[in-house]
Amino acid sequence: MTDQQTGAPDSTAVRVALWRAMHVQVDAPPHVFEDETGLRLAAPGDDWRRRPDMDPRATSGFRAAVVARARFIEDLVTEQADRGVDQYVVLGAGLDTFAQRRPDIASRLRIFEVDRPGPQAWKRRRLIELGYGVPDRLRLVPVDFEAGESWTEQLVAVGFDPDRPAVAVSTGVTMYLTREATAATLRQIASLAPGSTLAMTFLLPPELLDDADRTGLRESEKGARASGTPFVSFYTPRDMLALARGAGIADVRHVPGALLAERYFADRTDGLRPSSGEDLLVATT
Repeated sequence: MTDQQTGAPDSTAVRVALWRAMHVQVDAPPHVFEDETGLRLAAPGDDWRRRPDMDPRATSGFRAAVVARARFIEDLVTEQADRGVDQYVVLGAGLDTFAQRRPDIASRLRIFEVDRPGPQAWKRRRLIELGYGVPDRLRLVPVDFEAGESWTEQLVAVGFDPDRPAVAVSTGVTMYLTREATAATLRQIASLAPGSTLAMTFLLPPELLDDADRTGLRESEKGARASGTPFVSFYTPRDMLALARGAGIADVRHVPGALLAERYFADRTDGLRPSSGEDLLVATT
């Protein structure tokens, strides 16, 4: 039985949460990003660190890339909150834990986590079981993307103000979607109020990766297919910028993963560095 059938979070979402916890537990400080809350939500069992995909050395580049993008997103959300933006939309939220970990920033925001109905119900139950609860500032928004539901309409139905700017993020999602589905998401982003910001990750084609990282990408593709969530889309930076502009967003920029490596890992002495292969689109309406 698949994760989608049971309502549990996708295996990829759980893996990301465990890698974030691994960074705290096995990598030397200073930590780029601290999150063990996702581990508590996932409750993978006492032997989770013995999973093959948790091997500290073999997966260090992926682990570093995950925490680098998480730190970039959190810095962006904090920056936007300081500018007065008070709506935060997480598309494909998975085991996102911002609302639980950062009450100092979350208290200034209304947070909308968008995901499929099954995982959303599971997450609501886990938040209540662990004592976090679901405060009014956090809205868990179930959307059946496969049925063609509009996530912007669902947001408005639970209190999102379309006339006020928002910051929206989508990480680790576009590789599982067709180009047409991502274009539809970008068109909905373009309809947000002026001054809204999007940060979206995308996977680069294999030929643009560092030689050392291509084997890792092939293994990731193999694992994704085996778990029923195959990679279907890769983008060059030029392709992704063109897709966003074609959706009606004029102010777009490419943020290379290498820039995050320099920003967050430059002074480390343990050799921990993000693998290449995932870059970001940052767009402003």
